[in-house]
Amino acid sequence: MKIQAEAQTAVFDVVKQVFSVVFVVAGVAAFYRFSEAVPLLYRVIGLLVVVLAAMGLMLTTEIGKNVWLFVLESKQEVRKVVWPTREETVRTTLLVFAMVTIVGLILWFLDMFLFWGVRFLTGQGG
Repeated sequence: MKIQAEAQTAVFDVVKQVFSVVFVVAGVAAFYRFSEAVPLLYRVIGLLVVVLAAMGLMLTTEIGKNVWLFVLESKQEVRKVVWPTREETVRTTLLVFAMVTIVGLILWFLDMFLFWGVRFLTGQGG
């Protein structure tokens, strides 16, 4: 009996997911279909309402609930992160700029040397 109930729930979830996609596609189609008759502001508001309704419908499915739990757990994990201070961020950024400049100069000199060598070996320059 439990397997049959789970199968019906899974089928109902798929139906809700399909309707969510159909709502979004219909909303986008209506957005472009009424581009000449309806002002942009109203079309954007309508599209946002349709997308929010589709997201609400999607959140009632098992996948939607799992995604929402993932978002909540992610927020908790972000709070645990130890963010660098302003001084550490500035120091690291300046170090990256310096290293990029140094490597760029090294590659530029290497390219000039190789170009000079190829021109010398092929007899195209002095």
